[in-house]
Amino acid sequence: MKESQKGFTLVELAIVLVIIGIILGAVLKGQELIKNAKEKRLYNTYREMIAAINTYLDRYNALPGDDPKASSRWSGQPDGNGDGQIAGLYFTCTNTTAQESCYLWQHLRVSGIISGDPNDRRNVSHPFGGKVAVGWTSINGVTDHWIGFQNIPEDIALSIDEKYDDGVYNTGSIRASGATDYNLSDTADALRTLYFRGF
Repeated sequence: MKESQKGFTLVELAIVLVIIGIILGAVLKGQELIKNAKEKRLYNTYREMIAAINTYLDRYNALPGDDPKASSRWSGQPDGNGDGQIAGLYFTCTNTTAQESCYLWQHLRVSGIISGDPNDRRNVSHPFGGKVAVGWTSINGVTDHWIGFQNIPEDIALSIDEKYDDGVYNTGSIRASGATDYNLSDTADALRTLYFRGF
């Protein structure tokens, strides 16, 4: 006795392939939306940093981190030297790092401008998981206050530079560390540190 064997018809296979295609399309579109949202959030983090620094400057007539009277306002807080420059640009601040770039985080927290432990000098993180740093330093030949974002995917760095500046890694008010250009095919250069000039 032979049993009849049944398989999928071409129509059934086509329907399954269409469903798989729709699911894959939705997943890829979702990933793109998440990436775009993180990119916008990163740029907003930069703008929030400018607002926080200027709020502190308005309230206390000094830059956070450089404030020479922080210890008289809040007991146990470190003082800056008051020269109008937030010295250094450190991405690896600890609670014992004695640098104005690290004092900045503590001053912003103790003043209530950003949330967190008032004795915490550690850097905040950005949406791509890297650290944020602020300080007076030279980036690609220009010495100024810079706000740096570590470990930015290279395509995001390029996109931000193109949207908000000139799209060239070493000119304008947004600059990137790394190779001689935004080389999206170079996997060794997959992450960049992106710097925004001034506040």
